[in-house]
This record gives sequence, C-alpha cells and structure tokens, in this order.
Amino acid sequence: MKVVMFTNTYTPHVGGVARAVSGLVAGLRARGHRVLVAAPTFAGMPKYEEDVVRIPAVQRFAGSDFSMPLPVTLPLTIELDDFEPDIVHSHHPFLLGDTALRVAAGRKIPAIFTYHTRYELYGHYLGPESEVMKRLVLNLSLGYCDLCDHVIAPSESIRQHLGRNGVTAPVSVIPSGIDCAAFAGGNAARALDLLAIPAGAPIVGHVGRLAPEKNLSFLTEALVAFLKGNPQACCIVTGDGPMRAQMEQAFMEEGLAPRLRFTGVLTGQDLADVYKAMDIFAFSSLSETQGLVLAEAMASGTPVVALDAPGAREVVRDGVNGRLLDADASAEEFAGALTEIARMPRDDAQFMRDEALETAEAFSAGTALDSTIALYEEICALSPPPFKPSTDLWETAKRRIAREAELFGNVAQAVSDAVLVEGAENGNLQRNDGDARP
Repeated sequence: MKVVMFTNTYTPHVGGVARAVSGLVAGLRARGHRVLVAAPTFAGMPKYEEDVVRIPAVQRFAGSDFSMPLPVTLPLTIELDDFEPDIVHSHHPFLLGDTALRVAAGRKIPAIFTYHTRYELYGHYLGPESEVMKRLVLNLSLGYCDLCDHVIAPSESIRQHLGRNGVTAPVSVIPSGIDCAAFAGGNAARALDLLAIPAGAPIVGHVGRLAPEKNLSFLTEALVAFLKGNPQACCIVTGDGPMRAQMEQAFMEEGLAPRLRFTGVLTGQDLADVYKAMDIFAFSSLSETQGLVLAEAMASGTPVVALDAPGAREVVRDGVNGRLLDADASAEEFAGALTEIARMPRDDAQFMRDEALETAEAFSAGTALDSTIALYEEICALSPPPFKPSTDLWETAKRRIAREAELFGNVAQAVSDAVLVEGAENGNLQRNDGDARP
C-alpha cells in the first residue's frame, strides 16, 4: 500500500503529534508499505530524507515553536505523480490539511484525518482569546472532519466530543502508539547521576511542551506545594517553551529552585532515562486528545497523577495506576495526591507500578499500527481505483474546483456559526459536552 501523509509538524520538531506521525511512518515502512510524507521545513532537519517532501515554511509562527507551511506545491505535485498514492492521511485540518483534501479529490483516493489536537484551545497564538475565535476554530475543525472519508480519534473522549458536535463522518478510536520496550529500558541511575539528584529522594516529574494551553500555572502551584510538604523530594521538568521562565520564577520565589531540574527537550534514551527516574508523573493539561506522555510514563512503570479530562481519563485509573482527580480540583488537592503516592507502602507502590506497565501495553506501537493498517485496507477496498490526474485534465479540474468549493463552504459556514452561536449560547463553547472547559 502507498500512503501519503500530510502533517504540519514532523521531525526534528519534538512534540506529541510529531512523535505520533514519525512513529506511524516508521511502523508502516517496517511492514513493507511505502509512505510519502509532506511536511514543513524545520531548523535542523536532515539534508536528505527518503520519501519526504519539505514545504517551505515560516519558522516559530506567532511566537510558537511550530512552522507555518507556505502554499508551494509544485515539488509535491511532481513527487505525487511519481508516487501514485492509494490513500491520503492528514494530521491537521489547516494549512497542509487543505492540501491533503485537494490531493485526495484530484486523484479520487480516500482521505483519512486524525484529530490530534483541540485547536480551539490554542487561540492565544493568533491573538487575544475570545469565544467567537474558539467557536470559529472548533467549527473549522469539525467541518474538516466531514470533508474526509474517515476520522481517527485518539481516544474515546474525542470520539464522543466529535459526535456531540455533529460530525457525521465515520470515526474510529485508534490511540497513537508508543515504543513500550524503549521506555521500559530507561536507566534511572544514569539520569539521577546526570541531574545530581540524591539517591532515595522522591521524584515527581513532568514531560511536555511548556506552553500556556497545558495548564502549567496550576501544575507549578501544585508542584511547589508538594515540595514544601516533602522536604526531601525533587522535581524534574522535561521540555521547553514560553512557560519555562514563569515556572522557574515561581520555584525561585519559594526558595525551591535547588530542588528543581529543568532538562530541556529530550529524546530517545535520554528521555527514557528521565521517565524511569520519576516516582510519579504529574500532568494537569485539560487540552489533550490523548496525552501521549501519560502512556510513555506508564511504560516506564511510573504512576500518574492527572486531572479528569479527554485523553487522561482513558489512561489513568484512579487508585490503580495513579490518581485521576476532578477537573476542578485545587492545586492543594493535586499536591496531596502526589504526596499520597510518594508515601505509599512499598507493596502498594509496586502494585501501582505494575498496573501502569500493564496499562501501557494497550497503547503499544504494534497495536496502533495493526488497527491503522486494517482501517486503510478496509477503506481502500471500498474505494474505486486511484485516478491519475494527467490522464484526464478536465475531470481533474472539475474535481479540484468542487473540492475548493467545499473548503470555501466550510470556512463560510464556520464563520457564520461562530457569530450566531456566540449570541445564542451566550459564550458557551460546547453544547451538552462533558469535556473540561478551557
């Protein structure tokens, strides 16, 4: 099978979506499938990448660590004519996501979309946040789903979220996979030595992009409270982003900076070592679709304390492999849950670690890959043979014009609904939705 992936984030960028896409690409290729990746340029990318087309992009768009690809598609068109894909897999509803739908329409091949991100919670990158903007971005994403042949939701919470918001395209739940063996093979002693953390100190850790949408002000307050109540404990924060300085300042003001370790962005064995060194993984984000780092932490045998939100509630079983607190829990309650696990009797702590390892197996890369390939095969079996655009330029033009009309219609409908719903719902973003509110 020949698959073309469209993604706005890819290696060497470090993040949940980039890891999910690169892992899927590697897995498909290892199974003998061909994959062509269309992705933006990023600083530090390899000089040569087989079957990867890089699209020129604006770096660090709107102060974020993302790239914004420019609408330059001629090199991609040439590659596609030679590659002749059977199916399109889009990982974003904007930018290259639109290109994915154009390619699928022009070649009469099915388009699959993975709903990795709740973009309505990222509006602060575009300007002052407002309910109108959130609703607009949400509607654009939902409308994009219905322009695809099938949607992959990384968690059951997200499948329900799409259904409650009127998505009619078929949806399958397939969590992004992780390399369980790699995380289980972390070397805690090596990480502790490099970070100069005393042996036996209880360690609470966090891994992720340090950005406002991750609810890190809350997490910082909880971590500070935990360290105050546990004088021997230390904290490891892995990642980078605009919230780092604020987090460092908070620890410094409380006199806790000597017990805090910022590692910056880590990958590979270094990341596995840090996970293995943690006694507890702390996670307070309410904006996830899956929370890939939760499964990674559990694959290293680390229990998790998290807030009840999409993604987290599919991974954390309260009192079994960690603690799952109400979404509106206080920072003091969160710190209390961290303390509870840190002070558990040895046998209870081992039970929780064993349960975490067992949970992680359900999110293994092999399981995710099997499900994705089965979905590809099912959809392709129901679709007509791919169409080569050069064989009928008029038919190609008609299909592309029709797709442009659909894309424009989605934008127009999203704008109209955002304005009308804002007035009718008095600022409520969701309708009858149990997800945590931003």
